[in-house]
Amino acid sequence: MGSMIRRMQGAGMDLTFKTPYGRFNYRVGAIIIHDGKILLMKNPEEPYLYSIGGRVNYNETTEDAVKREVLEEAGVMLDVDRPVFFQEQFYDEEVTGEHFHEVAVYYLMKDSDCLDRLKCSSVTERGVSEELVWIPLDELEQHYVVPVSIARELKNLPEHLTHVVERDEKE
Repeated sequence: MGSMIRRMQGAGMDLTFKTPYGRFNYRVGAIIIHDGKILLMKNPEEPYLYSIGGRVNYNETTEDAVKREVLEEAGVMLDVDRPVFFQEQFYDEEVTGEHFHEVAVYYLMKDSDCLDRLKCSSVTERGVSEELVWIPLDELEQHYVVPVSIARELKNLPEHLTHVVERDEKE
């Protein structure tokens, strides 16, 4: 019983914390492809598109986190196909200027007919409403998608888990 109580403590707490140098994030991203298009998100405050995803909670696996994030942000339950990218990213957030050290796992999600019935009611950390957008894979390079290192690979996903490191060019 004691170990179960310890596992439950911290449940729902995002694995992110501030340091004197910036913020650390442990997050997941969902790669959702359906009918030759990829599902991304946008909001009016940020100049780029990004994947569905978010922070991993304490005592949560990355696989459970990505399923939860897809349900929260798109209103559908999808199964994981496989992990595709393990990413380390170091950047200054474009809107706030806050420096981030981020570790993320990106999962390819299994295709499903439920992707024809999405409902987004998600908001950013700052309370800004988000919107889901389908982008044809052959038009992806016409859009500003972050992280750039992952966006470059979305048309030709690697067959095995790939380690990606991205450093902000300003560093």
